[in-house]
Amino acid sequence: MAKKRLGLLHTSATLVPVFEQLCKAKLPGVAVFNLVDDSLIKDVIAHGHLRPQTARRVTQLVAAAEDAGADFILVTCSSIGAAVETAATLASVPVLRVDQPMADQAVTTAKRVGVIATLPTTLEPTADLIRRRAAAANREIQLTTRLCEGAFDALMSGDAATHDAMVAAALHELASQVDVIALAQASMARVVDTLSENERSTPILASPPLAVDYLATVL
Repeated sequence: MAKKRLGLLHTSATLVPVFEQLCKAKLPGVAVFNLVDDSLIKDVIAHGHLRPQTARRVTQLVAAAEDAGADFILVTCSSIGAAVETAATLASVPVLRVDQPMADQAVTTAKRVGVIATLPTTLEPTADLIRRRAAAANREIQLTTRLCEGAFDALMSGDAATHDAMVAAALHELASQVDVIALAQASMARVVDTLSENERSTPILASPPLAVDYLATVL
């Protein structure tokens, strides 16, 4: 029997090893390939929102993954989530945005949900998804959002320490106000590992492992 093929679509090459490690551990019987186009996220950041022409290219990238033989497609960038949902309606194989399993877990386990991001272009799509998943699950939630302004720029300029310190401080502040925290970007997940057990008393959800856990149930 042929192995199932999972197509991973990224807007940053830095996420390739992150997901390869997760897939190796959690999806041992699945063949994985990667498509990367960082111009997509650069365009979203430059314009402050997802433009129609960029959304169209997301659907083209999803189609390319399907043409390459993917049985299932996971898009690992939250900022282009709206385009991913459109692309899913046009594809003949399942297409998943990376933050959907995280959003589902957040709304089914807590009423007070916090969302934290280092980019405004990621914060709003993730918050919007959580609101819609809560409505779909018939759950009432209170949503609190936090933007770590300047943290993403610090990371891009090579100052990971400043990025990590800003994210850690925001997590610490948010933890006292909510019952669960959802990380809007996969790049923030590594900061969680640096926190003490006490600082992690409020559950912190990261999209990559939860998305791959979900895939393990359907592939």
